[in-house]
Amino acid sequence: MKKLISFLLIIAILSLMALSFAQETKFQYVGASKCKMCHKGEKKGNVFEKWEASKHAQAFATLAKVESITIAKEKGVKGDPSQAPECLVCHVTGYSAAADQKAETLTLEEGVSCEACHGPGSEYKGLKVMKDIYAGTAKGADYGLIEPNEKVCLTCHNPKSPTYKEFKFDVMSKEIAHPVPKSTSAQ
Repeated sequence: MKKLISFLLIIAILSLMALSFAQETKFQYVGASKCKMCHKGEKKGNVFEKWEASKHAQAFATLAKVESITIAKEKGVKGDPSQAPECLVCHVTGYSAAADQKAETLTLEEGVSCEACHGPGSEYKGLKVMKDIYAGTAKGADYGLIEPNEKVCLTCHNPKSPTYKEFKFDVMSKEIAHPVPKSTSAQ
């Protein structure tokens, strides 16, 4: 009986340790360069190229334009909008995340990149994990991958934005759609 109790106690302690570790795991933003490796090229659906040609990819650069500087002044932003937290929060991926959640490979210059919509990629960026997710044998959320939805978009595309225009998720999501071809999603 003592052996059984000892065994159960050990199992309970190990389970608590595993649970504690899982709760402490923080997903880290790694930058678009880490996504590019697997999502670039015609065979991969030109996913990276579609982002690269988008307004999202230019979101940080937009802050240096004369028009942005004028809008920032009108809205009471002090100084350069490309340095202002109230602008950067929506123009830079992971800006509000803690420093330890940002890898050195994440840059301001990439603007609103993959991880702004899909979540920090440190744990799901690996080929094996992505294969498992596409195959349905792993849940993307367990690795920090989120499925973008209207709520995600509305964190920035909302009436508080200085240049807000009515946001229609069903229309806008089609404009930025970048599906991975089924033939390559499990490669």
